[in-house]
Amino acid sequence: MSTTEQNPDKKRVHVKTWGCQMNVYDSQRMTGLLKPLGYETTEDATNADLVILNTCHIREKAAEKVYSELGRLKDVKARGGTIAVAGCVAQAEGAEMRERAPQVDFVIGPQSYHKLPEIIARTSRDTGDRLFTDFDVDEKFDALTEHHEPDGYCAFVTVQEGCDKFCTFCVVPYTRGAEVSRSTDQITAEIRSLVSQGVREVTLLGQNVNAWHGAAPAGSGQDDWGLGELCRHLAKIDGLDRIRFTTSHPRDMDDGLLAAFGEEPKLMPYLHLPVQAGSDKILKAMNRGHTAETYIRQIEAVRKARPDIAISGDMIVGFPGESDQDFEDTMALVREINYASCFSFKYSRRPGTPGAAMPKQVAEDIKSERLQRLQALLNEQRHAFDGAQVGKTLPVLLDKRGRLDGQLMGKSPYLQSVHVIAPENLLGQIIPVRIESAGPNSLKGVLA
Repeated sequence: MSTTEQNPDKKRVHVKTWGCQMNVYDSQRMTGLLKPLGYETTEDATNADLVILNTCHIREKAAEKVYSELGRLKDVKARGGTIAVAGCVAQAEGAEMRERAPQVDFVIGPQSYHKLPEIIARTSRDTGDRLFTDFDVDEKFDALTEHHEPDGYCAFVTVQEGCDKFCTFCVVPYTRGAEVSRSTDQITAEIRSLVSQGVREVTLLGQNVNAWHGAAPAGSGQDDWGLGELCRHLAKIDGLDRIRFTTSHPRDMDDGLLAAFGEEPKLMPYLHLPVQAGSDKILKAMNRGHTAETYIRQIEAVRKARPDIAISGDMIVGFPGESDQDFEDTMALVREINYASCFSFKYSRRPGTPGAAMPKQVAEDIKSERLQRLQALLNEQRHAFDGAQVGKTLPVLLDKRGRLDGQLMGKSPYLQSVHVIAPENLLGQIIPVRIESAGPNSLKGVLA
């Protein structure tokens, strides 16, 4: 989050964000909601009038990280500042947090942050409840189109929230609620507003973004749309050049979305489709609702539709009951898919999820050894994919300044960071860049 030039007459808000891109989006929307109240953002929590900790509950000990951060905010409280906890930890453990951390002025769940101005006013009067964790997603969606000022030329836009899949390792259904889709008109209006402010690329967000379904606009001759139809519709917006989406679930991949990859050039050739494991036994225990074979067939289908597509994924090692052979099945699937990038984690027991109570929990040292082997293979694949771009000319959306004088940074169609020496008047432009080298985490090129 960028620091604005501070005005001593204004109030200052500091937002610390953990977790997924949807949390990043939520943090941006919270600061946007606060701007009409006179709040400017600051990177320094020590001089903030309001500190919001926007939390993630996916990883182990997430709540303890929040309490540790709260302990470092004593000075904020001592000088009369306001402290709030938002996000999924707030949703899951809000009542306990109010008791355990009395320095927290209010707790606000991810489906209630649109009420932030009202909550701050209520808190300043010291009246009413301080726990706001209702699941009024429709009301939140109605409020999202307003107060969205982009931070650059790329923007996140929530189109779907919640999850009905109930994977046995995951807390999302309990913290974000059931799957709800935002309307086509709401999404279109927000993106048109963003494009009018200079945005050229949007990433559609959802816990299961490809579960999105909505009514087709009047006069389209269709009734119900899926994500593929939505992407085609958004691609008609003048000035919008790139469309991405994340995160998808294999159970929600449909023919319309596959076709869109092959037919809509504004839909970027990058698909994040988590599989989590390569063993059918473990996938069943995870309640994933698909097999390794059906996942492989889906990847084959999308590659047939878009031969240049980059595949990304998520992997969990050490799920309860995972044997050596189950892990080798995961390694075999990774070799079969050949990922451009992939996130990998050790299984974390999340209280209240079925996985936490399962027998045959895997020892930490075994998890660590397996993760090390998996990450070595995934890094090898990622470096090979990046290296294969050397010598190619890629269209790069230059969206920020680099660390070096005269350097700009941007994203390739495959979501790789690209550095290039270029004049600042190219910021916000999609420019052909010839890739000359691939580093550990980015590409370097020259203007073509």
